[in-house]
Amino acid sequence: MRKARVLLLLLCLTSSLLVTARADNAVTLASLEWPPYAGEQLPEQGAANAVVRAAFAAMGFRLDFKFFPWSRAVSLVETQYNYVGYTPEYYSPMMAARFVFSDPICSGRLVLAQRRGSPIRWNTIADLSAWTVGVVQGHVNSAEFDQRVADHQQHVDGAPNDLSNLKKLAAGRVDLAIIDSEVFAYLTKEDPSLSEQLEIDPKIIAGTYFFVAFKRSAQGEYWAKIFDEGLKKIDVAAIMQRYIKGER
Repeated sequence: MRKARVLLLLLCLTSSLLVTARADNAVTLASLEWPPYAGEQLPEQGAANAVVRAAFAAMGFRLDFKFFPWSRAVSLVETQYNYVGYTPEYYSPMMAARFVFSDPICSGRLVLAQRRGSPIRWNTIADLSAWTVGVVQGHVNSAEFDQRVADHQQHVDGAPNDLSNLKKLAAGRVDLAIIDSEVFAYLTKEDPSLSEQLEIDPKIIAGTYFFVAFKRSAQGEYWAKIFDEGLKKIDVAAIMQRYIKGER
């Protein structure tokens, strides 16, 4: 009798974890407009999202993305049961306390954009305190940079997205803008006027990795394991190489 109750409990637990996979084996993640890594109208809905979709497909699941502003995507995963996670996200201890992070999807380079003809000389992150750096509101940057902002040692000015941030830089409203190098390349290709006005400082703020952030729950841990197993079965580098090179 006791064995039967245990089996029933395990069956109920498994059913509750799988409830977010519909009858057609579809799972829903929230995402955001962050080309070329993510975007509703991009081919395969973005480079990072192409990797995520392939990993779930390798495990037999079809992935649906719903696109929202970053803060809305985060909120939906925490409050709505049908969203099992969101992507892409940088790792930070603060966000890891709220979400279950997957293994890395892919990598990037965090750099500083500056105005052409007005290079800013710096060697360490601490040197940047002399200037106002444009950031995207709510985004994680490098651990050292974000800590200096939290400690009021670095003045920043927030924008709703990277494109707005670059336009503020071009207009002289901030001195620098922190951005992923591939995002900079994509946005300046789409808007040649920005390419004429802006360039990347050759120094790298930090190497970065992108993740899927799943719900911090038994449900989230379950789907993180499914995803990580699928990630091992695909050629991430080949997907990224095909996508990023194709976007240029």
